[in-house]
Amino acid sequence: MTQDADIDALVRKRIRGLRLARGWSLDDLAARCFLSPSTVSRIETGHRRIGLDQLTVIARSLGTTLDQLVESVHDEDVVIRPERDAGRGVTTWLLSRQTGPGGPIVAKMRLTRPVRRGADALKVHPGRDWFTVLSGTVVLMLAEREIRVETGQAAEFSTMTPHAFGALDGPAELLGILDPEGRRTHLRALS
Repeated sequence: MTQDADIDALVRKRIRGLRLARGWSLDDLAARCFLSPSTVSRIETGHRRIGLDQLTVIARSLGTTLDQLVESVHDEDVVIRPERDAGRGVTTWLLSRQTGPGGPIVAKMRLTRPVRRGADALKVHPGRDWFTVLSGTVVLMLAEREIRVETGQAAEFSTMTPHAFGALDGPAELLGILDPEGRRTHLRALS
């Protein structure tokens, strides 16, 4: 099978999969696309070529974009491998792909070192950080305040406040949402 045939088959499977996920019959999708049910059926089964004009209308009807419908899939995009920064005692898994220069990043972090203390350890950057603790306890330093965030709790704060975080009494894991400035500051080894 050629790459074009692979993508064609994938697009057809996506159309059918999205239709079924919405609980729609062929008639339902056909009505939304202004196509006949037999045309939609032949598109899904590969018995009819898909025209760009049809694909655009089908994508819109299914609540997706043309780009998402025809996007190729690579196996290397599936596995997210950890990045270790032994010097800082942090292992990071980037759980979201960079969607653009201003998009947020979702990351899982495993902290093995305690929070660094002192004015030089606290960082400041524009924006806001958010994280939830998956296991262990995270110590969040916000200027002069020391805040313990335990398993199941979350924190959200202005990053214009000098801040740092680390593990308390053993490893801690957190799931964080960081803006681009937060990524540069907290995930600098991965940038």
